[in-house]
Amino acid sequence: MPNSQKQSPQNSSNNSLMSELVQGYWRLNEWNMSPQQRLTFLKQHIELGVTTVDHAYVYGGSTPCESTFSEALNLEPSIRNKIQIISKCGINQVQHEKQVTHYSNQYDDILESVDTSLTRLNVDHLDIMLLHRPDWLMDADEVARAFAQLKQSGKVSNFGVSNFSSSQFSLLQSRLDQPLVTNQVEINPINFDVINDGTLDLLQQLNIRPMAWSCLAGGAIFTDKNEKTLRLKQTLTEIVFELNLESIEQVIYAWIKKLPSKPLLVLGSGNIQRTKLAVDSLEYHLTQEQWYRIWVAAKGYGVA
Repeated sequence: MPNSQKQSPQNSSNNSLMSELVQGYWRLNEWNMSPQQRLTFLKQHIELGVTTVDHAYVYGGSTPCESTFSEALNLEPSIRNKIQIISKCGINQVQHEKQVTHYSNQYDDILESVDTSLTRLNVDHLDIMLLHRPDWLMDADEVARAFAQLKQSGKVSNFGVSNFSSSQFSLLQSRLDQPLVTNQVEINPINFDVINDGTLDLLQQLNIRPMAWSCLAGGAIFTDKNEKTLRLKQTLTEIVFELNLESIEQVIYAWIKKLPSKPLLVLGSGNIQRTKLAVDSLEYHLTQEQWYRIWVAAKGYGVA
């Protein structure tokens, strides 16, 4: 197993707010688990060191995943002290035929969304709250006022954003008294625009670790049959054998983890065996050449 070095899934930083791997619960309702099965899964990934859970106001639609999650948490409330809960706000879904779903990072909407999430989750505070999407009408001063109110009330401990550009991140940070703790962005070998557009550069400059969502491109790397994904799968499979790994998803996790901004990986599966694969992937490091081989396979051309 060349170039490997064992790590813990727990963030090694003394100021860590999140575990190295984050369990995403956006598909919780699709897992068809009973409350007891959900609790068992939660306890299992905590044992593996995956202690941060990722939610959002909009996940689950009319059957909110936050409420589904709380059914399990209520069976053993003491587990709340073992996890860090993230939720996101800022996407307003409407049903009226003359209205459209829209983004809103306005003061009242932020406060209302947090209160709703706390009620659904049956907890008294969020460890981290993220603005889910950039709102083109966002008034940074208004957001700062909402954050200050939530902090003062004890309802939210830390704040971050999701899917923000570097300029949007900098604008909001310029109005805040405390640092934003992360930017949750899409990173995978099919879509890694944030490597090129300055998003990760800014986070590295500020020593803020991004969260990487859709690491497996929503499964497209496994299911799509186009020329790009076929190239990728061939290269990923080669590296599986080179590192003596179990699956190409472990290579993808290692590829993302090699980025110098040190992304935290958001996992999407409710299968604990796949969580274990992700934890095991932390033992491995790609060489510079292996990382760029995946880059070339994704781009379809070599470096100049």
